[in-house]
Amino acid sequence: MPGRHTVRLDGSSLTLHDFERVVRGEAAVILGDEARRNIAASRKVVEESLREGKVVYGVTTGFGTFSEVAIAPDQVRQLQRNLLLSHAAGVGDSLPEPVVRGMILLRANSLARGYSGVRLEVIEALLALLEHRLYPVVPAQGSLGASGDLAPLAHVALALIGEGEVLRDGHRLPAARALAEAGLRPLELEAKEGLALINGTQLMTALGAGVVVGADRLSRVADVAAAMSCEALRGTTVSYSERFAYVRPHPGHARAASNLRRLLDGSGLTSRPGEIRVQDPYVLRCAPQVHGASKDALAHARGVVERELNAVTDNPLVFPKEGLILSGGNFHGQPLALALDYLAIALAEWASISERRVERLVNPQLSGLPAFLVETGGLHSGFMLAQYTAAALVSENKVLCHPASVDSIPTSANQEDHVSMGAIAARKATAVLANAERVLAIELLCAAQGLDHRGVDRAAPAIRVAHAVIREHVARLRADRMLSPDIEAVAGLVRTGRLLEAVEEVTGGLEP
Repeated sequence: MPGRHTVRLDGSSLTLHDFERVVRGEAAVILGDEARRNIAASRKVVEESLREGKVVYGVTTGFGTFSEVAIAPDQVRQLQRNLLLSHAAGVGDSLPEPVVRGMILLRANSLARGYSGVRLEVIEALLALLEHRLYPVVPAQGSLGASGDLAPLAHVALALIGEGEVLRDGHRLPAARALAEAGLRPLELEAKEGLALINGTQLMTALGAGVVVGADRLSRVADVAAAMSCEALRGTTVSYSERFAYVRPHPGHARAASNLRRLLDGSGLTSRPGEIRVQDPYVLRCAPQVHGASKDALAHARGVVERELNAVTDNPLVFPKEGLILSGGNFHGQPLALALDYLAIALAEWASISERRVERLVNPQLSGLPAFLVETGGLHSGFMLAQYTAAALVSENKVLCHPASVDSIPTSANQEDHVSMGAIAARKATAVLANAERVLAIELLCAAQGLDHRGVDRAAPAIRVAHAVIREHVARLRADRMLSPDIEAVAGLVRTGRLLEAVEEVTGGLEP
C-alpha cells in the first residue's frame, strides 16, 4: 500500500498508536538495526551453551514437568517442532484477524529486544506473515495465562513451519500452500526457538491493547452522551464545577468535569438550580465522579498494557552482556489479568450509568418528554425496547465482570501451580467493551431524539455537531421501525471514533 506508515521495531518503543495502525493494516513493520545487533548477541550465547553442553531449560531439556529429561544434541530441532505441534491445542472460534496481527507484531517486538536467544530469521519470518497478509488460524480458547498464552501462540508459530492453517484474503488454506504461493520457505527451528515463540503474553496483550484503545474512545464518548442527555433532560451544570474536583482531587473526576463543561459551553437548554429542580438525579449530578473513576481505572490499565507492549515475556531469558541464560517467570500473566479485570469493571460502569440515563429519557414521569420519546404513544412504542436492550447488555456485563484473575487451576503435573487466567480476563473485557459501545449508542439515540423535541438549535455547539453526525446515519424516529440497524449504526460511530472526531473539532479535544 503506497504511502503506508512504517513501524520500526526495536523491542522498546512500540506505542499503542503504532499498535493500532498495524492491527488495522495501516502500517508496514520493519526491524531496526540496533535490534538486529541485539538479536545476534543473544543468539551467540545460546549457541555457545550448546557447544559447551550446558544444561539449559527448553534448550537441552524437555518442557514443564519434563524439564528433568535431557535432550540429545541431534534431537534439538525435533524438540522445538514437537513443542509447537503438541501445544497447538486451542479450541473454539477463531480469533479475528486484527487480534492475530497484534499477536504477530507483539511476539516479533518482544523477540527483537534481544533477550530471547532466537536467530534473526525467526523474527523476519514473523514479519513476513504481516507483509504477505498471511494470518494463522488461532482458536480463541485454551490459554491459562500461565507460561503465557502457550496454545494460541503455538497456533501462530505453526504457520512459520508450514503447519496448521492461515487466512489469506479471507480464505482459509493450509499454511504450507500459503507460504509456497507467497514465495516463502517454512522455517526450520533451532534450539530454543519454538519455546521462545510460544512462551509469552501476546494474546492477552493484543486483546488488552485493543480494549484500552477502544476504552480511550469510549471514555470520551460517555462524556458526550452524558452532556447530550443533560441538555435533553434540562439538567444543570453546577455539579460540573472545577471546585468539586479541587476538594476531592481524583484526576479522572477533574477530566470528566472539564469535558462536560466544554461540551455544554454555550448551551441554551441547561437550567439553573431551582428553575426546574433543586438537584439533578445522580446520573447527571454524579457523572464526573462515576465517569472519572472509570477514567482512573483506564489510566492504570493503559500503563500496564503500554509496559507489556515492550516487555520480554518468554523463558529462559538470555542476558548477552553477562553471558547468562536464566529461568524465571516473566511469562506469567498476572499483571495483565488484574488490570483487565479492573478495566472490564470500569467499562461496565460507563454502560451502567448510561442505561440509567436512557431510563430517564424514555420515562415521561422523569423526563418531561413524550413517553418513550415518540409523539403518538400507544400506536407507536418508540424507544421502549431500546431501553430493554440496554438493560440486557448491562446485566450481561455484570456476569462478565466476575474476575478471571482470582481463579487458578494447576497444570503440567503441578509444575505450573498458579496461573493467571489473563487471556480469559482479556476476552471478557473485549466483550464488555462491545456491550458498552452499544449501550452508549442507545443513549446517544435517545438523547438525540430528546433534543429533537427540545429544539436542537438551542443545544451547545459541540452537542449540535454530535446530533448532526447521528442524524447523518439515523433519521429521527416519528413512527415505529426496526431499531437494531439504528443502534448498530451509532455503535459504529462510537467504535470508529467518527462521532468523537467531529465533536473534538469543536471542543479542541476531550480527555480520556
